[in-house]
Amino acid sequence: MGRPQERIAVDRRFETMVEKLRPLTLAILLPTITFLIVLGAWLFVHQEIAPDFPSPAATFEHGVEMLSDPFYDYGPNDKGVGYQLLYSIGRVLVGFGIAVAVAIPIGILMGLSRTFDRAWQPLIQILRPVSPLAWLPIGLLLFKAVDPSAIFVIFITSIWPTLLNTAAGVRAIPQDYMNVARVLRLSRTELLFKVVLPAIRPYVITGMKLSLGIAWMVIVAAEMLTGGVGIGFYIWDEWNNLKVESIIVAILLIGLVGIVFDTVMTLIQNHFDYERK
Repeated sequence: MGRPQERIAVDRRFETMVEKLRPLTLAILLPTITFLIVLGAWLFVHQEIAPDFPSPAATFEHGVEMLSDPFYDYGPNDKGVGYQLLYSIGRVLVGFGIAVAVAIPIGILMGLSRTFDRAWQPLIQILRPVSPLAWLPIGLLLFKAVDPSAIFVIFITSIWPTLLNTAAGVRAIPQDYMNVARVLRLSRTELLFKVVLPAIRPYVITGMKLSLGIAWMVIVAAEMLTGGVGIGFYIWDEWNNLKVESIIVAILLIGLVGIVFDTVMTLIQNHFDYERK
């Protein structure tokens, strides 16, 4: 009688272990299958469709060579891919920071005042769909320099998600909160810092996450046209030199930086998510 019970206990422990490992297995296995499919398609394109397109092996070897010294500096137009990424990240963070600093106050005013919202909504709806590249000539005309022009394009294209999410967050504040504030006779400053800002924080962070993603996408196109130093210019310069391997590696690095940005914003978002506490 003891042995069947022992077998049942072992089977249950095994099933429990399998259930615990299943999410981790799927998290590793499914992306691995996807990457293998992409690599297979890439190899097929190289062998059957476009022999000039570099193979995965050649791209990997070139990537190892690039990343072995990513911060070399042989002059203004000959810098390593690490420097190019840092320049682009710097521009993105500056433009993104300015956009957030402008978007949050305007969004709060739009959420609190219907008059202010009606005044700004038409302008926002006109400017929001405009392509980032359409703003670049305006930036170059206004600032006559590469860095401020790129930062201007980032600002004007990444401001909208944070602004609109902030306004939506203010409108979503329960009326009970505002009634309590009136009963307590809170001043406008106290209302802002004790009621409005804590209540809209999840909305603002979600908007900031979207804005940062847009800013990182925009910078590549802007730098391709403005030249100078940056990952966008690097890609264009490597295309002119017919170094497609460098372009592919740069694209992958852009994606990795985007993942880092998204992960950081997700961690911040989860930290301030009231439902998780």
